[in-house]
Amino acid sequence: MNNELDKDALCPMPVLALRGLVMFPNMVMHFDVGRKKSVAALNKAMQENQRIFLVAQRDIRDDDPSFEQLYKVGVVAEIRQILKMPSDTLKVVVEGLYRAKVRQKGELEPYLTAQVVQYPCRKSRTDDQVYVDALMRAIKALFEEYMMLSPRMPKDVVMSIMSCENPANLVEHIAGNIVLKYQDKQQILEESNIIRRLEMLSVILENENSVLSVEQEINEKVKEQLDRNQREYVLREQIRIINSELNDSDNPAVEAETYHEKIRKLHLKEEVEKKLLEEVNHLSKLPNNSHEAGVIRGYLDTCLDLPWNTSTKDKVDIQKARAVLDRDHYGLEKVKDRIIEALAVRQLVPELKGQILCLVGPPGVGKTSIAKSIAQCMGRKYVRVSLGGVRDESDIRGHRKTYIGAMPGRIINALRQAKSNNPLILLDEIDKMGNDFRGDPASAMLEVLDSEQNVAFRDHYIEVPFDISDAFFITTANTLDTIPAPLLDRMDVIHLYTYTREEKFHIAKEHLLQKQMKKHGLLSKTFKLNDDALYVLIDNYVRESGVRQLERMIAALCRKAAKKLVAKECKKVTVTAKNIEEFLGPKKYKVEPLLSRDEVGVATGLAWTSVGGETMPIEVSVVDGSGRLELTGSLGDVMKESAKAAITYIRSRAEKLHIDKDFYKNKDIHIHVPEGAIPKDGPSAGITMASALISALSNVPIKRDVAMTGEITLRGRVLAIGGLKEKTMAAYACGMKTVIIPQDNLPDLAEVTPVVKEHIRFVPAQNMDDVLHEVLAQVPPCEEPQKEPLMPPPAQAQGQTQALPI
Repeated sequence: MNNELDKDALCPMPVLALRGLVMFPNMVMHFDVGRKKSVAALNKAMQENQRIFLVAQRDIRDDDPSFEQLYKVGVVAEIRQILKMPSDTLKVVVEGLYRAKVRQKGELEPYLTAQVVQYPCRKSRTDDQVYVDALMRAIKALFEEYMMLSPRMPKDVVMSIMSCENPANLVEHIAGNIVLKYQDKQQILEESNIIRRLEMLSVILENENSVLSVEQEINEKVKEQLDRNQREYVLREQIRIINSELNDSDNPAVEAETYHEKIRKLHLKEEVEKKLLEEVNHLSKLPNNSHEAGVIRGYLDTCLDLPWNTSTKDKVDIQKARAVLDRDHYGLEKVKDRIIEALAVRQLVPELKGQILCLVGPPGVGKTSIAKSIAQCMGRKYVRVSLGGVRDESDIRGHRKTYIGAMPGRIINALRQAKSNNPLILLDEIDKMGNDFRGDPASAMLEVLDSEQNVAFRDHYIEVPFDISDAFFITTANTLDTIPAPLLDRMDVIHLYTYTREEKFHIAKEHLLQKQMKKHGLLSKTFKLNDDALYVLIDNYVRESGVRQLERMIAALCRKAAKKLVAKECKKVTVTAKNIEEFLGPKKYKVEPLLSRDEVGVATGLAWTSVGGETMPIEVSVVDGSGRLELTGSLGDVMKESAKAAITYIRSRAEKLHIDKDFYKNKDIHIHVPEGAIPKDGPSAGITMASALISALSNVPIKRDVAMTGEITLRGRVLAIGGLKEKTMAAYACGMKTVIIPQDNLPDLAEVTPVVKEHIRFVPAQNMDDVLHEVLAQVPPCEEPQKEPLMPPPAQAQGQTQALPI
């Protein structure tokens, strides 16, 4: 054999170009030959040793291919038989001998010739044998699946393939006997690495099986549709002939029988089936064109369209669910943990019902998108029901079908839309429902969200009980104040808080920026938004709890960058903190800077707003007068009461604080909170007002880098407050070094952002003495010694002078 191979390599061999075919070794193939060059090559081969080099041509449309249009790798084959056909073509039967590669090109006329050399496959390494065996098993399994989907192959070929143990022969045998593109077959023929050959064939078989599976489904559906259409055609023709004989063009009995059959196929509960059959019997007795018949048809069609027995199977994977939540939402760790806990319970107890989650938070923090992610994690259908502005109970329960234009309520419509009786239904803006003379929709929601009652939810339109207890209800709200107590009692509340500055930065950088760049056709090489510019955008151009306005601002930057690029003003747009005003104009908001020096009567408080925390300076001025108290700055009743409580406390401690005990008689006190156009209220400014008053009355400055928050009592006790996370972020952004918090708020420090805890020293206070020791630049000598704060100071408070990042 080796001598023959050497002889083949030395002598020019006739070359036959195959059009749309690929030959493999050890394979018998027959094909027709009609081109003159191909016939001449066959004749030459028959005159010599009956061997010919078969190689595929790249473009099947080329009638006279040269060597450049032929692949380099082919098969040396032996001609077994040649038959001359009446149409002057030859039918050739060949057997592949071995894989070969063109070493040197030969003549082009009168036929192609070339010197070829054997091109054997490389043997796999011993340590790869296990992987090769695994690939062979997988390929045989895929081939069995292929045979089930396309059972047109001879049994002897199938048996030889399934019994083959040589990986190279297995690949060539399968590739040569299945229907593939000639380009794919050529790739397999050219590949010499056994493992890569096996991997390529497994991928090709997987794709072919997918295509054949879809093709089979389509064929079955077409056949089923043809059979059904043919049957319906025969029946309709019979009905038409009967009706023509009876002179009855519209027979209600036939329509009623159709409805009867649909109802029986649903296998409904006895009560429901009985009700629907009664309606069908009523329909059969009515004239076909009557108004009542139309109402009943609409009712029956609606009921039959409901997913009575159709549901999806939950696919709860805790690790995958966490990955999905982390991918779609930055931060919100407590919210994610609570959701994962709920999913874990559902995985342990699949039949658990009655879990209704209520996501509460300001606009734009991701409540709706979290519900979508939960549906994706569970593998359930997702339906959103908007309840904002709903004032009619019928929107929830539906209308009686006797009314003109009656329709089911939003809950039943959501189930029809989902086509499943256990979807995830998002009840959006549940706090925006109202009530008027048409009823209270919140009362109707009591039955929807009660697992003891919603197993037999009765919509006014369908009039029969429908089990909605398998649905997973999630509600969203901006506030709990407007939700009735009985309705709120049925829900498990999860709070979503305002995004902090750092969270907004990461959300914008990791999610919003990429989304808007893709939306506006920008690439990283044509547009860049620096981190410093992103911080300026957050601090000076938006004031919100979520990130919607921030996304709009990023979109505005992308639009302006796109304009510059299209106008060819530059090749790349880079937005920095210095040039951002060129794109968005002057800054809309300013971060309150630290005071330049310690001042008398000026204390810095911390306030919570719906768009995050803010610093709130409080100014106090004391002048000679008759004891009048003036409060300005759009203060609410609670803040005014805090000021009065602070004055009463100071009067009770005037002697120890070295303050004139008759100041309330001979001094006029004016307390002002800047930005007077903005209404302000709440008790958490109590200790700030008291500190500013004591500073003004004693003429002792207050430290400019200390902020505080806490409610004050008449006895000077400091009470707990809310919104500590947002308030401390505002203090950090402003550059404060120390923040005084109530002693009772120490557990809330666990929620404070780590970067804030690194740069701010927190001082817990039980009473005003603790506060005064920390905020006053000079401590009165009669006071008790300063207590050691429970929170250790950051590096800046231990002697370093490095400035805080703002």
